[in-house]
Amino acid sequence: MHEFPITQQIIKISSEHCQKAGGKRVTKVNLVIGDYSGYVGESVRMYFDIISQDTLCQGADVRITHIEPKLRCPDCGHLFKKAHLSFDCPKCGGQGEPTDIGKEFYIDSIEIE
Repeated sequence: MHEFPITQQIIKISSEHCQKAGGKRVTKVNLVIGDYSGYVGESVRMYFDIISQDTLCQGADVRITHIEPKLRCPDCGHLFKKAHLSFDCPKCGGQGEPTDIGKEFYIDSIEIE
């Protein structure tokens, strides 16, 4: 449900970009959404289709790049995906620590016509 207001902002930002660039309509919005961002990409896409009716974004394609969370090994600096029930670094065996990788949420690009 919290995807609704963020999707409204995506449409607002995309529409403003289109107007400033002198475009007729938004054709594509490319988003980056980390798996730990708290947002569900499919919900954003669904709300986008509903909310964008009668706006410059109506009919625009929403593309989502998902970012998997990564741990960082404090011993060797290696970034890695956490294995099930383990924080062990696959490179050196150290204990991985959380990073901000996987918490991303932003508009990567907006394409207009």
